[in-house]
Amino acid sequence: MTLTVPEDMEKLVYFTRRLIGEGKVFAWVNKERCPKCGKGLMSKPKDPKTGRPKIRATEYVCEACGYAEEKKEYEEKLSVNVIYTCPHCLKEGEATVPFKRKNIKSVPTIRIQCSHCGGNIDITKKMKEPKKKK
Repeated sequence: MTLTVPEDMEKLVYFTRRLIGEGKVFAWVNKERCPKCGKGLMSKPKDPKTGRPKIRATEYVCEACGYAEEKKEYEEKLSVNVIYTCPHCLKEGEATVPFKRKNIKSVPTIRIQCSHCGGNIDITKKMKEPKKKK
């Protein structure tokens, strides 16, 4: 399986490039086509004043026909594409997993497993640290 690296940020829902220990992760989520018309991409609605997408929008809207879908419903259909260098075995690999964050040590995390050593590679929400035991 060979993943194609995105060239345009406008076609992405999520994007990150991180260093994790000795390894690194490059992850992205592509926008899906509208389920109603199939022509436009689903994206967050734009603010009429600035023309920029609303940051905390609760729905995704088709750019072509205006069809709206709840954020939770839409994001359950998406998948994360990841190109990584494992921090455990330092081998490179690729993975595609559902775009669903799980709470690991009380931090929202996307977890993938290395295809070589089976080690866990966690992509946490930016700037979040696991809680420490007292």
